[in-house]
This record gives sequence, structure tokens and C-alpha cells, in this order.
Amino acid sequence: MKNILGALLAILISTNSVVASDDLPELKIQQLNDSVYLHTSFQVIDGFGLVDSNGLVVLVGKDAYIVDTPWSAEDTEKLLDWIAARGFTAKGSVSTHFHADRTAGIEFLNLKSIPTYASALTNQILKASAKPQAANEFDSDDYWLVEDQIDIFFPGGGHSRDNVVVWLPHQQILFGGCLIRPQETESLGNTSDAVISEWSTSVANVQAKFGRAKIVVPGHGKIGDVSLLEHTRKLTASAVSSDRSSQLNSKTSED
Repeated sequence: MKNILGALLAILISTNSVVASDDLPELKIQQLNDSVYLHTSFQVIDGFGLVDSNGLVVLVGKDAYIVDTPWSAEDTEKLLDWIAARGFTAKGSVSTHFHADRTAGIEFLNLKSIPTYASALTNQILKASAKPQAANEFDSDDYWLVEDQIDIFFPGGGHSRDNVVVWLPHQQILFGGCLIRPQETESLGNTSDAVISEWSTSVANVQAKFGRAKIVVPGHGKIGDVSLLEHTRKLTASAVSSDRSSQLNSKTSED
């Protein structure tokens, strides 16, 4: 009897997992211009519900570069199939920080011998967490993945201590990743690994370097323009102010 109940429980758990996976929206791919596509994948996250995650496919001739992998190996495989079906060749990927919404496809790309890139700090964090690492790493605050085409910039800590942004100079598109928040939210999102004290300054560094951006792509939510940078800076500055007030109130009550 116990064996039968155990088997039934296993079936139920398996069925629920499949249903939850099947309920996720399909990988979305949207053209931004002649050489840049937005890919969006989805996961259900405790405390946040269904969350979207943005990344890019950047074309340099017939070569395709992925900025942040989709949120699963399955969607990463779908993205590769999409790239190949259009006659492009996947030449590499870069992950803008260590969280799974940026790195979940690294292992799959490594198995396919597609070059994967991340900062030395991102790889260090992935290694410490026993997660698959990018095959290639860079240790510069300003690194060209493709000369004069795809620029990777580390502005300082914010959403995470290793977050970088990606600048496409010819298209004047800035991929802000999770450092940049969408206009429709007043929340900083997941701050479990955030460096709140640096976030506003880091966004200001991005403003100073890429303030001419015509399109800004946040890690989550709707794409926008350069106003997303100021929106994010205000949110982070407010968070720092609230944190200081909380600390002051706590100290006052202790006194």
C-alpha cells in the first residue's frame, strides 16, 4: 500500500511539474531593427509570479551574438534553432551578470561549442555557486566583444556586484540588463544580491557614457528610451534615502 501511495505521489509531483512548465509562455522574438532582435523568456518566481526576461540577438553580417541567454536550456536551444533557420551563425554569447535569467543557457552553449563570455567576476561567482561558467572571460571595465560593434561596460555595482551593460554604437541601442528598471515599475525588483549604495552612481556612469542611446532595453519589462536611466537612478536614490532613514530610526530607538 505504501509503495502504491508513493508511486501515486511521484506521478502527481511529476504531473504538476510538467503542467507548470507547459503553462509558461513561449519564447518571444521581436525585431528592433535590421540587425537587432529582442528575445524574451519566462519563469514563475516565488514572490513575483510570472516574470519576463529580456535579451538580444545582435547580427554582425551573418554572425549572431546573444546578449544574455534565455531563462532555460530549452529556450536557449529554441533560440539557436531560430538563428540557424534564418541562415545566421551563432558566434557567441555574453552574460551580463550571474543570475539564472542571464546564464541559464551557458552550459548548453558550451556543449554546442559556441563561445560564451562573462566577466571574470561573474565567472568567479558562478564557480563559487557550482554553476556552469562561461568558457571565456574578460577582466576589463570596457571590453569589445566585437570591435566597433558590441561594447561591454562595467559601471559599478547595482542590481548585483558584477552587472555590466552592453552598448551597440551603430544602432545606438543600450542593453541595460537588470541594472536598469522599466518605466512601468516603481520597484527595484530582486535586490537579494544588490549593492544599493552604489546603484545610483553606477546608473549615472551609464548616463555619462551612453546618454545618447535611442533605445534602452531593461532586463525585465518594456523597452524604452534614455529616460529609463533617470527613472532607475531616482528609484535607487530613493532606496538609499529610505535605508538611511530606517537606520536612523533604529539608532534613535536604541538610544
